[in-house]
Amino acid sequence: MYDSEQRWRAVDGYLATTLVDEDEALVAARTSARDAGLPAYEVAPNQGALLALLARLGGARRVLEIGTLAGYSTIWLARAVEHVTTIELDPGYAELAERNLAAAGVADRVELLVGAAVDRLAELVARGGPAYDLVFIDADKPNNPAYLAAALRLTRPGSLIIADNVVRDGAVVDPDCPDDRVRGVREFLELVRADPRLEATALQTVGVKGWDGFALVLVR
Repeated sequence: MYDSEQRWRAVDGYLATTLVDEDEALVAARTSARDAGLPAYEVAPNQGALLALLARLGGARRVLEIGTLAGYSTIWLARAVEHVTTIELDPGYAELAERNLAAAGVADRVELLVGAAVDRLAELVARGGPAYDLVFIDADKPNNPAYLAAALRLTRPGSLIIADNVVRDGAVVDPDCPDDRVRGVREFLELVRADPRLEATALQTVGVKGWDGFALVLVR
């Protein structure tokens, strides 16, 4: 008899193999991350497909991704839109992502910025330019409130902001949790709730990524 986590993983595997077109370039991106010793933080295949589907459903042309890692989710997004700006703190991770993006044939659609996301986002705000239609936040959770503030300056009414890892194995319900990641998520959600410009919901997920969830935030 499977325990719950084994069942979650089995269902994710079934859904991915049945519905998700994860080609060799995407598999190679995931594999390269493990081979390089990167943490297994990238989205699952069915979650990557969901990101691409949400981008297409919203008619997104420009995407901002905060947290590149090895470029797995970046590939999904770049295949769905015309342009992705993605930000990665670690230069080594960024180099690996650049190779994976090139191998997937999407490097010409991606602007990869290296450095602390707070700094790179400030530069994007100062630069100006067209608004982003979708923002995917998947980086260090203590800075989620700052990422939300920047996203609101870089989007437009109708843009969608997606924040990953907002459940944290259920720890998000604990207001006294000492984990800075949980505190960052809670502050992010509270800021969303208090902002009249935003309409949002959040969903729990279980699967190969364990017990977590994501928030969907519409800029009104």
